[in-house]
Amino acid sequence: MKKTTLYTTHLELNAKMTSFGGYEMPVQYSGVTKEHLAVRSSVGVFDVSHMGEFYVSGNKSLALLQYVCSNDISKVILGKAQYNYFPNKMGGIVDDLIVYRLEEELYLLVVNASNIEKDWEWLKEQNEIFGATLENKSEEIALLAIQGPCALKAMQKLTKVSLESLPFYAHSTDTFAGIENTLIATTGYTGAGGIEIYIPAKEAPKVWKAIMEAGKNYNIIPVGLAARDTLRLEMGYCLYGNEINDTSSPIAAGLSWVTKPETNPINGKYLAEQKKNGTSLKLVGFEMNDRGIPRSGYSIIDSEGIIIGKVTSGTQSPLLKKGIGLGYITKEFSSPGSNIGVLIREKKCAAQVVNLPFIKP
Repeated sequence: MKKTTLYTTHLELNAKMTSFGGYEMPVQYSGVTKEHLAVRSSVGVFDVSHMGEFYVSGNKSLALLQYVCSNDISKVILGKAQYNYFPNKMGGIVDDLIVYRLEEELYLLVVNASNIEKDWEWLKEQNEIFGATLENKSEEIALLAIQGPCALKAMQKLTKVSLESLPFYAHSTDTFAGIENTLIATTGYTGAGGIEIYIPAKEAPKVWKAIMEAGKNYNIIPVGLAARDTLRLEMGYCLYGNEINDTSSPIAAGLSWVTKPETNPINGKYLAEQKKNGTSLKLVGFEMNDRGIPRSGYSIIDSEGIIIGKVTSGTQSPLLKKGIGLGYITKEFSSPGSNIGVLIREKKCAAQVVNLPFIKP
């Protein structure tokens, strides 16, 4: 099992560790609810160095990315980032990712930890007809996410970059906590605002300490993967392996907004047809009316007890103090306000389809 360069730091903080994406990662430190609410109200810091980083460069870089990515890469200007997924040739999703444009012909792709090897092989295979320069720097880069409404103010003392002047999904490369050439990006997976920073892996312990010191007046705390999951779930964000996978339709998953078939030849015709005609299943968010926590794999039923779908993710929302979930259900029950049920330990628990996100960011 791999370890990030912050492994010892996590142990010193008495983190509960778990295996995730091939790494030993902190699942929680002081408690999921406390960590979750700290990010929603102030600021927290995550070690997400298990994520993968690929560089794509050269005069064929745009052509390759336009071919393999779902979104229109030509729209990504210097200093901006774009959410994407890799469509596969069977109608599903290889992985979802963020693409940063660092220079005119230099892009950074950030992929999910559990898919690093698969994504790398996929990218290399598609690149055979393009010849762009590819570099897998996943082992050399640490990624720290400082998230929350106070994150930008708290971290401003660590860099000359005006953090509050950076638009959403933008980035700048500058010195951060004494580390030159740090990529500072206003991206994240929480819906709470903040930044993500990319630094040499060996510098992570030093930068972590600087972040904790800078955030002291804002009561910054370390946050584990469990709260990262509840935070993303409150926003209705997809998680690879739950809401999306190699066989799931990106259109059914609500990813039409990042699906540009006219620029992506991989399954472009199929995706265009689905965008036009819709799909039989649809990913929805729902809130529990009865007590109970929906879990991945639980059946979703109609008023007569007939199975109409399946839960893909669920939790007890620390902010709403009720059970919430995501799941695929048949189209006729997918409208907000539709009354549904979830089978929890063979008991029918009432729920209702709602608009996403569950909370206002």
